[in-house]
Amino acid sequence: MGSRYGGIKQIDGFGPNGETIMDYSLYDALRADFTQVVFIVREEIKETVKEIFLPKLQGKAEVHFVVQSLEKFVPAKYQPVDRKKPWGTTHAMLCGKDVIDGPFAVINADDFYGKEAFESLADFFRTAPPHHHAMVGYTLKNVLSEHGSVSRGVATPDAEGYLKSMKEHTVIVREGDKIISKNENNQELNDNVQVSMNCWGFQADAFDLTEKMFVEFVEKNYQNPAAEFYIALMVSELIDQGLGKVHILPGGKTWFGVTYKEDKEEVSQKIKDLVHQGVYPSKLW
Repeated sequence: MGSRYGGIKQIDGFGPNGETIMDYSLYDALRADFTQVVFIVREEIKETVKEIFLPKLQGKAEVHFVVQSLEKFVPAKYQPVDRKKPWGTTHAMLCGKDVIDGPFAVINADDFYGKEAFESLADFFRTAPPHHHAMVGYTLKNVLSEHGSVSRGVATPDAEGYLKSMKEHTVIVREGDKIISKNENNQELNDNVQVSMNCWGFQADAFDLTEKMFVEFVEKNYQNPAAEFYIALMVSELIDQGLGKVHILPGGKTWFGVTYKEDKEEVSQKIKDLVHQGVYPSKLW
């Protein structure tokens, strides 16, 4: 909802021709051979998002626009829903269930993930067995903001290198030469630990667990208007129940995003640099 940014950052212009950050993700996904795009949107911005992106994607991908309404997948006995804030990233993902029937990636619209992230996910899906999912890993020290705290899911691998657990740290800051998790008793975090930036790859069977868990989440939290159901919580449950494996992929080479208004100028400059290096054409579409 862009409360800290002060506007709808997902459709704000950052590129040389006013391209959104999402334009670059779409461009990278299509050149990595993804063929379908599902936008999860609020009703108020659905038509605006359509106007921006449909002409660009015409003939390049199958496109769906799905509204993340507060009532969707909420049992009737808990409706009408008394909250303004969306239910969180897992609920957003779940809203795509009716139009997704194969392997899919999940990203935030306001994060720049880099072409390597989409290439690693596409490569993974070409050979991944059933019930094997993926997280693109990013190094914590590379994904902080100079303008305030950030929320990150910190990954712990098992002996085989699969994801063992994922813990969401919602207030991470750099203090001097240390990275501190403020909501975990000022716990110091390793600079090089792998974190999730919400760049995931799931098989379609993940929806069954997701829907079941979301209903349970609503039952426990329907009176808490601030409660959010993060993808990290769903992934942890999937692992704990032995319902699948989650690979940590090495595609997290380049990341930047906008949490605060002050981030905009820096992000625009980084995109300009990538265009100058030839990673992207000056006009994407």
